[in-house]
Amino acid sequence: MPESRPRSDPEDYVRLLAVHERSLETYVHGLMRRAADAEDVLQECKLVLWKQFDRYEPGTNFLAWARKVALNLILNHRRKEERRQTSPVDKEFIEAVAAEIDKQSDKLVQRSEFLRGCLLELPKAHRQAIVWRYYEGCEVDEIAAKSGRSEGATYRLLSRIRQMLNDCIKRKLEAQAS
Repeated sequence: MPESRPRSDPEDYVRLLAVHERSLETYVHGLMRRAADAEDVLQECKLVLWKQFDRYEPGTNFLAWARKVALNLILNHRRKEERRQTSPVDKEFIEAVAAEIDKQSDKLVQRSEFLRGCLLELPKAHRQAIVWRYYEGCEVDEIAAKSGRSEGATYRLLSRIRQMLNDCIKRKLEAQAS
């Protein structure tokens, strides 16, 4: 008799979905013509992922697994559409677009990880300016007032910081490629 795996912890599913939900939404919407259809497929996908969560291997790439489930649901949806004669399905095109999204997503995840590291390398005052601008949504005049700089100096500082971060990410990507 085959060994059965214990039921997965529902909290693991909720946590993993919360981490990857935005990427999954972007993926599904990117492959669907109509937003309403994308939302339907997305809801169905979340339900299938929940029902099949026992099949997910902990420690593997949850997003890749979720995208595979979503792609199958998208292709099924498109086949149903084709039967209704509303639009033709080009399975190869959808799969090619899905593969490109996966590739680009992996690059963005990597760049995001490098960005976190590069942010930590910044001087504290520069990190604070980035937090004010991009995490707290402060305008340049507010950052200038908080930091005791002129608006012009603040614009230049933010520009230099963005360039430093871009250069840092580029160096890390080049180092990884070699």
